[in-house]
Amino acid sequence: MPESGARGWWTRFFSLLSLFWIGSPAAAEPPCDRYPTNKQVRCAAIWKELNEQGEAEVARFGLAQQKRREEGKITAEQHLQENIAFIKQATEKRLKLLDKRMAKE
Repeated sequence: MPESGARGWWTRFFSLLSLFWIGSPAAAEPPCDRYPTNKQVRCAAIWKELNEQGEAEVARFGLAQQKRREEGKITAEQHLQENIAFIKQATEKRLKLLDKRMAKE
């Protein structure tokens, strides 16, 4: 699978997995509702940008995970647990970056 295809697949995979992790599609929306209405559009744009910037990291992690799984170094359960931990950490990181960027706005 070409890298861009793999990256796209892993990005979609983590997006779907994060929906299940968070609980609902509505909860997966940008966390911009806490900002005043006049700043929510800018917040959504920043959130989208941060997610796009994270795609390469997600792809690298996903490909490394898949390789480890195929080599028998991790079980399916470990694979899922590590994916969930990665998603949680990556989301927390993006939320902190969003807060910093919005504070400058």
